Amino acid sequence: MNANKKDIFVKTIDEHKKIIYKIVNSYCPNREDRKDLEQEIIIQLWNSFDSYNDNYKYSTWMYRIALNVAISFYRKEKKRPTGSQIYNQASIFLVEEGDGEEDAELEYHLKLLQGFIHDLNELNKALMLLYLEEKSYEEIAEILGITKTNVATKISRIKLKLKNEFQKI
Repeated sequence: MNANKKDIFVKTIDEHKKIIYKIVNSYCPNREDRKDLEQEIIIQLWNSFDSYNDNYKYSTWMYRIALNVAISFYRKEKKRPTGSQIYNQASIFLVEEGDGEEDAELEYHLKLLQGFIHDLNELNKALMLLYLEEKSYEEIAEILGITKTNVATKISRIKLKLKNEFQKI
């Protein structure tokens, strides 16, 4: 094994570990599954590392592989929590420190949002993760292999669906 390749890989994973963290937490409802998915993503990233195309950013390459692995993993899962349940896991969202009461309400709403996102189909879940990461529509299209127009249309529909879910509460 080439030590330089290993060092570059480890550095790349370390610099972009939030990508893996968010995807794992979005696709897996329990801790053991998250560990398994994290390992599978890292293995697939390693296996694909030699074929990395430097015309793309590492983050784009990582998202594409990690989402494909997560979608495959997700399809194997038989039991998933429903959107009406409060998602009881580490949040994919970071909350700033502030007023305790406001923090509790914000955390509650973020857990609801996370649960709603979890219940989306694989493509829509990936779209929302990338959208919440503030990726441009162009970058999302590149990562997911769909058109920029399709990204805009789907995100608009998902946002409307999520808004309706929150209004039900």
